[in-house]
Amino acid sequence: MILGIAWIKKQNYRMKILVCISQVPDTSTKIILKDNDTAINTTGVTFVINPYDEWYALIRALELKESGLAKDVHLITVGKADVEPIIRKGLALGGDEAVRIDADSNDPYETANHIANYAANAGYDLILCGKESIDYNNGTVGPMLAELLDMDYIGFATNIQIAEKNATVTREIEGGEEVDTCDLPLVISCQKGVAEARIPNMRGIMAARTRPLKVVAATGVSPLTAILSYQLPPAKAGVKLVDADNMDELVALLHTEAKVI
Repeated sequence: MILGIAWIKKQNYRMKILVCISQVPDTSTKIILKDNDTAINTTGVTFVINPYDEWYALIRALELKESGLAKDVHLITVGKADVEPIIRKGLALGGDEAVRIDADSNDPYETANHIANYAANAGYDLILCGKESIDYNNGTVGPMLAELLDMDYIGFATNIQIAEKNATVTREIEGGEEVDTCDLPLVISCQKGVAEARIPNMRGIMAARTRPLKVVAATGVSPLTAILSYQLPPAKAGVKLVDADNMDELVALLHTEAKVI
């Protein structure tokens, strides 16, 4: 008797990931306003990838690829040609290709719509973004994007684990942590804890020069908000030092001069 044995190789599921990248001023940059405080003077301003996008969302996506769970990591940003250096850095870190949507937007709804219009038919299994950008700190693009794409959303992730088409996400909540499980496709916003920051090496920098950067025309999306003006924070006031033995003076100053913020 001859026995025939058929070996069936299991095909592992490998994701296609999109990482949302935004350009922000470096935190050490001194901001100067112009045009009657309606615009920021960008002369001499150093721009960087938003840290939450780079250090956590992008790096976690690259870790998932390096572990064999993802096949492609694409980057997307909304901006004019001046944002290309920051998305090139994302490619230098390990992104496979990048997309720049040619629009100048400060409105999160408009930004989310531009990204959603591109991603809707691109077959992404997982979309990662930072929990917020450090310039406007509103943290709304991620949940808006999920709604526009009809995907589930998990915010403030500190740990992301993927098994086949299911994600297990640890996220911060008030007073503790919460662990959620959700089927893909999924949008997740990331924060500290998801990954460890890394810097691009020379090989990555050289490879980034030849990796694809696609420019896509903006779709007809109208913003819901507009910035009327900016206001710089007030200058720091002087500090009064009170001798440790003079508690009466300290109490008097707390009553008369101290301000509750």
